[in-house]
Amino acid sequence: MGATPGDYGERVPKSRNTFSSWSRRLAQRAVHAGWAWVQRTGSVTAEHPGRLRFGAMGTGTRLAFPLGTVFGEPWIHLGAHCIIGEQVTLTAGLMPGLELGPHPILRLGDGVVLGRGSHVIADTTVTIGSDCYFGPYVYITSTNHSYDDPHEPIGKQWPRMDPVEIGPGCWIGTGAVILPGARIGRNVVVAAGAVVRGTVPDHAVVAGAPARVVRRWTPDEGWQPPLRTPAPVPIPEGVTPEQLRALSALDEEAVARLAELDEEGPHRPAGDGANRLVELEPGS
Repeated sequence: MGATPGDYGERVPKSRNTFSSWSRRLAQRAVHAGWAWVQRTGSVTAEHPGRLRFGAMGTGTRLAFPLGTVFGEPWIHLGAHCIIGEQVTLTAGLMPGLELGPHPILRLGDGVVLGRGSHVIADTTVTIGSDCYFGPYVYITSTNHSYDDPHEPIGKQWPRMDPVEIGPGCWIGTGAVILPGARIGRNVVVAAGAVVRGTVPDHAVVAGAPARVVRRWTPDEGWQPPLRTPAPVPIPEGVTPEQLRALSALDEEAVARLAELDEEGPHRPAGDGANRLVELEPGS
């Protein structure tokens, strides 16, 4: 039988030592503040690279602390304004200390976001286009184990390598796996948990294991199958944070007023969204 909220309240002991409770809260705040300082100080940027010497690292790019495994950084080129989450692994080459030649092995374009715990394993070339966003725990690899010889342990057989290319503007969902040889086009959505190999066309949505195209956009037909929801409406230009906070607190009457103002749209100047919000502020 379930317990009532009162039962739970009676079972949870209350602290009777005021000093102990106060000191614990103080210690907790100190630990949190200290950890926040460690994270800020331990993060890696072009201005403060620490021990890492990347082949290139653009302005505004940051690797969050704690770092994942990073090696072969002279052959890793990171674009500008990239965000690399905590515990992200970036490797070039099969192991540290190898000479990999004159060209970069792992290349990230500008504005790439790699979610927490993701892995990018570039034993041969991996190229990620600009403005790609990756959810947490995505795995990208240009190397796979081979099992041709049935008598030899798989881990001792020479691996297969095939370059990976991910076009600009893609969104890769949580837990997706990108296998060697994948060629992903521009503005592609990879669903969470998908396993991608082979070629994915531009403007496609893929899902499943192995991943298959479940939706695609073309100039002639648009999205097929059609999208189920309308496109989000962007915030009007010129709207201030204060106006957005006021908008979130609107009651039904104010919403009705806003709808009336919207119906008058053809008779109002273009780009007048901010002024409409002003009309809803108190005293207007």
